[in-house]
Amino acid sequence: MDEKTRQKIEKALIKRAIGYDTKETIEEFSETEDELKLTKRKVTTKSVPPDISAAKLLFDIKTDGEDLTSVSDENLEKEKQRLLKLLEDKPKK
Repeated sequence: MDEKTRQKIEKALIKRAIGYDTKETIEEFSETEDELKLTKRKVTTKSVPPDISAAKLLFDIKTDGEDLTSVSDENLEKEKQRLLKLLEDKPKK
């Protein structure tokens, strides 16, 4: 796997791990005189909650499959602070 693809996957995992907002558009059409006419459009913003599985997978990738029982408390605290910073940096709407 090339570096660019790996970075895209990691970015998607981070997005999924911290949660995100997405817009959904629903359009209704009616048929008038052999053509379709837009009669109603509804745009909603949905919030996708953080996914713990993505966070765990991301953490496993960052530790390169290292046995977590051998990780020091200091390193775990650093990782916790890094993840909390990611959550704080997420734009709030």
